[in-house]
Amino acid sequence: MPGAISGVRVLDLATMVAGPVATMMLADQGADVIKIESPHGDLMRHFSSGRNGLGATFLCCNRNKRSLAVDLKAADGLAIVKKLIVTAAVFVHNFVPELPSAWV
Repeated sequence: MPGAISGVRVLDLATMVAGPVATMMLADQGADVIKIESPHGDLMRHFSSGRNGLGATFLCCNRNKRSLAVDLKAADGLAIVKKLIVTAAVFVHNFVPELPSAWV
């Protein structure tokens, strides 16, 4: 049975718990959630004990999602994410913005 928001694409660049749980709830309702991870994997993969780099917390917070490893610092990786952003209705991230140099 299709979910309430089937067909809505969500691009998920969030890490840790809050962002992934929010996008997990969207995925549970039928959204097509694409999780973008660094080539080393999301930090939560390594926080709790698990097998093959899949900790229980990571699995719980990222169910019903598709995952893609992308190097955002590489031009090719950034181009991939830009192409995906155009197709997404929702973009979720929790990157910390740079502080102005006067604040440091």
